Amino acid sequence: MTNYKEKLKSFPLFGNISDKDLDDFATLLSEVKAPAGTDILTEGETGSDMYFLMEGKVDIIKTTVFGERFICASLGSETGCVFGEMALLDSDERSATVRAREACVTLKITRNDFDKFAETHPSAGVSLLKFIGINLVRNIRRENENLNLVYQALIEEIESN
Repeated sequence: MTNYKEKLKSFPLFGNISDKDLDDFATLLSEVKAPAGTDILTEGETGSDMYFLMEGKVDIIKTTVFGERFICASLGSETGCVFGEMALLDSDERSATVRAREACVTLKITRNDFDKFAETHPSAGVSLLKFIGINLVRNIRRENENLNLVYQALIEEIESN
C-alpha cells in the first residue's frame, strides 16, 4: 500500500489527533481500488466499513420511491472525503450508492478495527466519533431544509390548482 499518511493528515477528521495516533490508525486501513463506473458501496446493502477517498472522484447516488436513481453529490479526493461513516455506528442498510466517477483509490477501515482503535486510543476515538457525529448532524439539518423546501413547493402546487 502506498504511504498515504501525509494525505490523511489533511483530512479534517484527523485535525485533533496526534501523529502517533494517526500512525496507529493508518495501520488498520486497507487499500481498495475501484475502476471508473464501479460501485464502492451499494444503497440498501448492510455495511460495516468506512472509506477515505485518496484518489479520484465519486458520485453519491440515491434511489427515489419510484425507483429512479439520481446523483445527489459528486465528491473528489482533494476535499478530504469520507463515506460509509454511518456503518461505524450502526448495522443498518447503506443510505446511498457510492460509484467511482473515475478510477479511485480508497482506504477502508472496518467497524471492528475502528472499535478496537477507539478502545486503545480513547482520546483519539472520542475526537473521531465527535467529528463523525457533527458531520451526520449537519447532513440531517441539510436534509430537513430540503424536505421543508419540497413541502413548501408541494403546498404551493396544491394551492395553485
